[in-house]
Amino acid sequence: MANIKKKRSENIEGNFYVDSTCINCGACYWVAPKTFELVSDQSAVVEQPKEADEDAAYRALLACPVNSIGVEKDSKVNKVIQELPYELENGIFHCGYHAESSFGAASYFIKREKGNFMVDSPRFVKQFANKLVELGGVEKHLLSHKDDIADTDKYWEVFKTKRYIHSDDSIASTSDYEELMKGENAFQIDDDIVVIPVPGHTKGSVCYLYKNKYLFTGDHLAFSKDLNHLYAFKTACWYDFNIQIQSMKKLLAYDFEYVLPGHGRPIKMSKEEMKESLIKCIEWMEN
Repeated sequence: MANIKKKRSENIEGNFYVDSTCINCGACYWVAPKTFELVSDQSAVVEQPKEADEDAAYRALLACPVNSIGVEKDSKVNKVIQELPYELENGIFHCGYHAESSFGAASYFIKREKGNFMVDSPRFVKQFANKLVELGGVEKHLLSHKDDIADTDKYWEVFKTKRYIHSDDSIASTSDYEELMKGENAFQIDDDIVVIPVPGHTKGSVCYLYKNKYLFTGDHLAFSKDLNHLYAFKTACWYDFNIQIQSMKKLLAYDFEYVLPGHGRPIKMSKEEMKESLIKCIEWMEN
């Protein structure tokens, strides 16, 4: 839990606060943008949530990977815990419980009649794992790259999932993964999900396209509020930014309406708007 003695002076007075242990992962900014913003290199409460925004603020509290968000009085957090994972749209859920080992990256849960998927990994919370059991468990665990595996091994212990990661991102803990993907050609792992290798951020980064609508991008592609279009993390590119540009161009061959990144808020547009935004992203990267 956050420490009231370390409460940042930049917080607006009221129930919610952020303490000085914040690592500026940005999770709270998009989970509850009306409440939290970046202030002097760390997050802070810029407006105490009104009743309609309280649940989002509590989801941000639970998402914080280092427990830097706290409340000063009686909490409604137990109510919100019961509502995780949080449904974004039509069986697509935000897991919450971001992990410090993934620098606060988001993970997602896909509920399907043919078996559920989890994309990247939250930190392990037993109560959350039990909730996933109630939702039908996890059949496949789809990992976008080696940075965001977090507690996938602990979830495997519960669900015995079939775990997917690209062989170019294979690390010591992935040697026993059930599905090591190879090559740079896209392929299907089910009739409704396509794996698109997108080397650049890391050598083995991949995107997962679900139902030709939802693109789970890991750290390859996100949305910039400042640029007002899709973009890539140039200062956080661990393999090759020029290769990442070519990988970005591969995505022009696909139609999608929703980008669900590891870092930054999920963004929804029409297929035409998404294509236009992706072209702007590529132009920005090339310049």
